[in-house]
Amino acid sequence: MQLPNYEVYAIKYARRDARRPEHFIGGDPHDAPMPMDYFVWLVRSGERTIVVDTGFTAEVAAKRKREYIRTPKAGLALLGVQAEAVREVIITHMHYDHVGTFFDFPKAVFHLQDEEMRFVTGRHMRHARFAHSFEVEDVVGMVRMLFKGRVLFHKEVEELAPGVSLHHIGGHTPGLQSVRVHTQRGWVVLASDAAHYYEHMETGRCFTSMFNLGDALEGYDTLRRLADSPRHIVPGHDPLVMARYPAVTKELEGIAVRLDVMPRE
Repeated sequence: MQLPNYEVYAIKYARRDARRPEHFIGGDPHDAPMPMDYFVWLVRSGERTIVVDTGFTAEVAAKRKREYIRTPKAGLALLGVQAEAVREVIITHMHYDHVGTFFDFPKAVFHLQDEEMRFVTGRHMRHARFAHSFEVEDVVGMVRMLFKGRVLFHKEVEELAPGVSLHHIGGHTPGLQSVRVHTQRGWVVLASDAAHYYEHMETGRCFTSMFNLGDALEGYDTLRRLADSPRHIVPGHDPLVMARYPAVTKELEGIAVRLDVMPRE
């Protein structure tokens, strides 16, 4: 069977200033700026539209001192996608910056790993070290979606649709999943926070917010196996994504880029 070629987009909705030691376990000898971008992703073909992650709200941005550019819903609208009509949303994990505006998708089902829901409703949330990366109202909200029949659970590796599959990685959170998508340039992997920055994978280092370091390091090898090349792996927060990939249109420069075409050298 010939697989469909999906279009894939990264849409930037927020950012923050940060420095290198904040992004590496063990710190970094170079105390230089290393800003962070926040994205949601869009995967679509003529027959299917899938949103990957739902970002956070303006209220959470103010609480956590993030620069809020636009709602994920507004970012999707710039690409002609109405959140109210979206029927499938993949939640890579339930940190505040990946699940926060789920309520803007009233017709969607949410695809989540079993292990992630166990984590956010289990014993580890009594520890501030883990709980601080979640918003309790997001967790409670997703439980409500479950009782409405709008959460579909996945275990390990599952095909969501021809040419789109979910891959349990873990590490950053126990239930973190990445998304593999068939495109015109081959298999692209949306790593989400399995690799926050290109540099994490390139150097074998890890982001500071981590549940299982061993799973994170093994996850880099999994990402490489899933993608057609390292240039087919898209990290979750790196501003270089906006620099390496072409803007959807001139008007969307710095807002939305196409990931189903090869990045610049």
